[in-house]
Amino acid sequence: MKKVHFIAIGGSAMHNLAIALHRKGYEVTGSDDEIFEPSKTRLRNEGILPEELGWHPEKLDNSYESVILGMHARIDNPELIRAQELGLKVYSYPEYLYEQSKDKIRIVIGGSHGKTTITSMILHVMKYAGIETDFMVGAQLEGFDVMVRLSETAKYMVIEGDEYLTSPIDRVPKFHKYHPHIAVISGIGWDHVNVFPTFDSYLEQFRIFVDTIENGGCLIYDNNDIEARKIAANAKVATYGYDIHKYISNAEDTNLIVDNKKIKVQVFGEHNMKNINAAYNVCKQIGISDEIFYQSITSFKGASRRLELLFENNEKNNLIFRDFAHAPSKVLATVKALREQYKERFLTVVFELHTYSSLSEVFINHYEHCLDNCDKAIVFYDPHAVAIKKLEMMSDERIVEGFARKDICVVHSKDELLQMLEDLQKENVVAGFMSSGDFNGLTTEDLRKIF
Repeated sequence: MKKVHFIAIGGSAMHNLAIALHRKGYEVTGSDDEIFEPSKTRLRNEGILPEELGWHPEKLDNSYESVILGMHARIDNPELIRAQELGLKVYSYPEYLYEQSKDKIRIVIGGSHGKTTITSMILHVMKYAGIETDFMVGAQLEGFDVMVRLSETAKYMVIEGDEYLTSPIDRVPKFHKYHPHIAVISGIGWDHVNVFPTFDSYLEQFRIFVDTIENGGCLIYDNNDIEARKIAANAKVATYGYDIHKYISNAEDTNLIVDNKKIKVQVFGEHNMKNINAAYNVCKQIGISDEIFYQSITSFKGASRRLELLFENNEKNNLIFRDFAHAPSKVLATVKALREQYKERFLTVVFELHTYSSLSEVFINHYEHCLDNCDKAIVFYDPHAVAIKKLEMMSDERIVEGFARKDICVVHSKDELLQMLEDLQKENVVAGFMSSGDFNGLTTEDLRKIF
């Protein structure tokens, strides 16, 4: 039995890989200095939750085949040092995924936005078509009990290709490690400014990604994205550009237009119509027919926290959504989608500055006009998040200037946010809450009391 140890097992990606290997029959151990939900419960249910928190280098020995190092661990982690002393093979998370999929056809979805949704759509269609596949996706999907699956039998491996760093000792983007046969670039918008301080340094990561595509492979890219088009033009593999899928929408439903026929889908927004076309092009490459694709996509409900309907209050005619949007392109697309779908309702948008990029005064101007297309715009700016990331506080005036909308309200706590929402329109409302965080503990029940 192969024996593998995880340093920083509690991470959202790491714990899913640990579970996948455990289910594959590996002996899995791990450690971390903090493990939050849902990782904690999921690891406990699998019987691989560490007995105690902290780092225990004395438990490592030569019986381990390999060690998998998470981004949460520091370069001076005592278990990492011990593994290096023992001469154990140390992998990053993406390196190990590649090792597990070397003999498979790898489909890697890259881009600054839409990755999770496109990956989810592809997996949904493949499942409907009865095609076995291994996968790694960054959100919990309906019909899948895990976010990572590894097997000996699957022909394909579908991977959400993140451009963030691989590990503390290998500071290159994760998607450089996968070497896809089929690659997607869903669009490029500068992000992760703490790692890529200029737009060109960020762009360069996508150029490298395309260079890693296997000989005979292909690149599928958003033809509406200027930078993606430029990169595709220099690719050494076959390229296929995609556009927005033809569609019509209103407050009741969204329909794709295919051969002059309407096909109702359960997602909405122009960005999702692009995502559908990206997924369609990938599925076409692996031999899935148009008939099967369109049959299956009708039942796709979206990935967790991607324009996810939290609840509906029919009595007040209110709809409350949450979304993972945090980069400017994502925020703009989400607001546009809500406005387009619900033209007749009062649209309230609450956006949390939570990432390094969004909390940076250098970057804030990239959010210019992102919140213009709503009736009420609120920005949540938590001093605690700023302190954790060791950044300088911005003034409320600077944030308003960055978004280029004078009537934006800036709030600094959950209580302040709830009070502001109490004072707003309460009926015929659509509200979108966008964040990669949680608004300092804001719950669905908090919102139900208001809306």
